Amino acid sequence: MPRKTASRRRYTDAQKKQILATAKKEGLTGAQVKKRFGVSTLTFYRWRGPVRSDAVARGGRKRGPGRPPGSGKFKINVAAIRREIQAQVRRLLPQIIREEVAAELGRTK
Repeated sequence: MPRKTASRRRYTDAQKKQILATAKKEGLTGAQVKKRFGVSTLTFYRWRGPVRSDAVARGGRKRGPGRPPGSGKFKINVAAIRREIQAQVRRLLPQIIREEVAAELGRTK
């Protein structure tokens, strides 16, 4: 028995624009757009394209594809990390220099 396929519906640019505007204005999810307009969630998200939240646009962090769950809960303090690394380098550098100088002097004898 042949499988029945759903017919593809074509949307004009004006229809797409109206659906996207309504979805944005009302904050609709892909599932809500599918229920209300009959547009598949995949199609809706393809039309919408890569959209980022205001927090991401301002430089804040928000969990997205590729980020582990819960990763948006922490802010990275780059300045504090940099200070800690610099302190460790300052602490280790004299010993490293002494060892390198001693090794070089040992080779030149």
